Amino acid sequence: MEVITSHINADFDTLASMIAARRLYPGARLVWSGSIERALTTALKGLDLPCAVEKPSDIDMDSVERLILVDVRHASRIGPFAGIVGRQGLDIHIYDHHPEVTGAIRGSVEVIKPYGSTATVLSLLLKERGFELTSIEATLFMAGIYEDTGNLTYRSTTMADYEAAAFLFPFGADLSLVSEMLRHELSPSEVALLNDLLQSRMIYTVGDVDVSIVEGSLDEYRGEISTLAEKITEVGGVKNLFMLVDSGDRVHVVARSSESRVDVGAVLRELGGGGHKGAASVTLKGVTVIQARERLLVVLKEMLVPVRRAEEIMSFPPITVTPVAGLKEVLVIMRRYNVNALPVVDSGDISGVITRQVVDKALYHGLDNAAVSDYMMTECETVDVSTSVDEIRDKVVKHGQRLLPVERGDELVGVITRTDLLKLLQEELSATPAGTGSSRMRHVTGLMSEKLPEWLVEVLKEAGTVAERMGMKLYLVGGVVRDLLLRRENLDIDIVVEGGDGIEFAREFASEKGLHVRAHSRFKTAVLVFPDGFKIDVATARLEYYEKPGSLPTIEQSSLKLDLYRRDFIINTLAVALHPSGFGGLIDFFGAQKDLKEHRIRVLHNLSFVEDPTRAVRAIRFSEKFGFKIDRHTLNLIRNAVKSGLVGNVSAIRLFDEFKHVFAEESPTRTVKRLYELGVVKFIHPSIEWNGSVEALFERARDTLVWYRLLYRDEEAEEWLVFLLVLTGPLTESELVALAEELKVSGRRRLNVLGSRGAALRALGRIENGAVGTGSTLYNLCRPFPVETLIYMMARSEGEATREAISHYITRLGSESSLLRGSDLITMGVSEGPEVGTILEKILALRLDGEIESIEQEREFVLKQIDKLDTSE
Repeated sequence: MEVITSHINADFDTLASMIAARRLYPGARLVWSGSIERALTTALKGLDLPCAVEKPSDIDMDSVERLILVDVRHASRIGPFAGIVGRQGLDIHIYDHHPEVTGAIRGSVEVIKPYGSTATVLSLLLKERGFELTSIEATLFMAGIYEDTGNLTYRSTTMADYEAAAFLFPFGADLSLVSEMLRHELSPSEVALLNDLLQSRMIYTVGDVDVSIVEGSLDEYRGEISTLAEKITEVGGVKNLFMLVDSGDRVHVVARSSESRVDVGAVLRELGGGGHKGAASVTLKGVTVIQARERLLVVLKEMLVPVRRAEEIMSFPPITVTPVAGLKEVLVIMRRYNVNALPVVDSGDISGVITRQVVDKALYHGLDNAAVSDYMMTECETVDVSTSVDEIRDKVVKHGQRLLPVERGDELVGVITRTDLLKLLQEELSATPAGTGSSRMRHVTGLMSEKLPEWLVEVLKEAGTVAERMGMKLYLVGGVVRDLLLRRENLDIDIVVEGGDGIEFAREFASEKGLHVRAHSRFKTAVLVFPDGFKIDVATARLEYYEKPGSLPTIEQSSLKLDLYRRDFIINTLAVALHPSGFGGLIDFFGAQKDLKEHRIRVLHNLSFVEDPTRAVRAIRFSEKFGFKIDRHTLNLIRNAVKSGLVGNVSAIRLFDEFKHVFAEESPTRTVKRLYELGVVKFIHPSIEWNGSVEALFERARDTLVWYRLLYRDEEAEEWLVFLLVLTGPLTESELVALAEELKVSGRRRLNVLGSRGAALRALGRIENGAVGTGSTLYNLCRPFPVETLIYMMARSEGEATREAISHYITRLGSESSLLRGSDLITMGVSEGPEVGTILEKILALRLDGEIESIEQEREFVLKQIDKLDTSE
């Protein structure tokens, strides 16, 4: 049996080629290999095909003796027929117009021509052999040619395509019918996706070529995305387009180009896809849109930007100092030439590098005449003049070196500074939102002035100036930037130092402003503490790697982009420049603004929850806090992290720290419920359960805590303790004590909250049963318990009278005391000793029960007690 088939997701060129091939193999059966594009499906309803096209299920694969492949050469694109390729005795014939690809199927007959369509290849074969065509055949073949050549306008169109079209006309090719078949009216969902794609457009200048990248989601859309690529090139006048569409577990990339310098087929072949110079596609599985974009940009850079070497970007001739030069002399040289680092050379050999920061600090400590050799950095990397820029960047990122000496052989011929690299980056790859005009960066200075205190904005400006003076750049990062765009209040200030040491910057800025500094060398971070207690967190731009899933990260210095790439979610990857020349400039490497606009939470890479499973808690918390939707792929990654037990690799205390943040939100109930449904809560303790009664208890606890907050009492409640008591309701007292140890709950008072749960529930039972008839009895029942336990008791109670009783204790009885003091009683004649305390307790009980109200009544009571004592004696 002979079978003619083609690629999955069949189009008009597929159908035309299959029908044309059947004229060459009249006994062959036509079989789809998989799905069919919607436009073709619609057209088939009104066409009377010259022969039927069957499904793969209609074919006995074992009976196939000859397989004729048209418009395809790779096994990954022929569906179930891939299973018989390579079978002994199977004869394969191939007709195609695509360029050579790695791993292509080989046949005994191969007709491969670089034409605009495979319909062209086969039409010209039929012409050569003198075949006569029917009108419907000529029309279908013309549709295949027109579709793949864009009506004979694409850059991939050849003279052969025009020749084939001319051959088809005399046989009655109906161009009106071709136009009708190829016309694709957009549905409302397609129009919405097209709008999203156009709004997301980013223009990247790679080398000297402008490339447009658009991104969208396939959550609801199920049409042919290639049609949208055509629309974008038409509407936007785009010469080079790469369209990335996320469908959850994969990213579809469709490319179009009308510019001869860009071969999109070659570009996407590097990513495992294929196509022509002007049109190509690829599907990337198991990646996010961010990862797909980054991989695409790497390939574009490799193919469109010539490799640049150290010799092209270095500064020369090099300014050097000798090891015996004094530090004061070195400072004069640095000021004279306006440089911040110098290579140290001894008899032609590089001994090290000395930096301005080291010299300044040494002179501050009075080491004016110390030799450079005493304080230079001796372990310094060097590069050859032929070293590529990529290798140079790698050395700078890994070693944090401010200056790289460049050698030709053993001779020092130049130096490369961070400024040289930054200038190169500016030239090589710049990304801008479409339509932003000459100003390529959005500024949020107005938002900062609106949402941040005036004094804080001034502090950030001053900090940026100090950092620039030190040869560093400073950025505002984290949740505060996200919340600026959401117009939410947030004074949790995080700043990142790029191109230097965050701790060094913090100390310099603190010395100028009279602030206190707390440094954490392991994580390359510091905290600036203001006199009124306000804090600013300072970090060195860094990358993190994890020795094992769930462990604490190992920190290395890096760039701002890599620092932001390590963040948990795309919405948290924004930064605001604080250096004087660009203050307020918003930096968005990963499309965070788009995610904020679409109310969406996505991770940056697929191992995010493997590296830090606690991010699963954060994702749900942010989703509930902001009313955002976790995208499907990210949610699947969370489920996988739970299912594989990765969340269990995290220490209970780290995981519970995230839960404390959940408990601090205004409405934690839904968050905890979702975390339980995902299986995360069980990693706190397997006995924890969630049901309707627990949910109701959580809500009552939240309402009671809000009520207590509004009392504005001096004694603040640690709210997480209340929610922990609610959450651990099913645990026995011994299990709760063990959990407290595992969570490292410290402090006598906190341990008392958890340890007194059983006694509190027994006291609650007495109150609910009406065993409390007087204020003094209620006082004695409630007095042993911290306020968190009392709030828990109120939440546990379903009776209004019980809640009012405990409320009465908290608001009045708990703070009641006698007006007389022990010294007053002694003055009145009570002997020093236990009797003083006993009488005071009796007075308090009478006040609690309403039998005594004034200090005169207290004195009368004391005198009576004295008389009783005298009489008894």
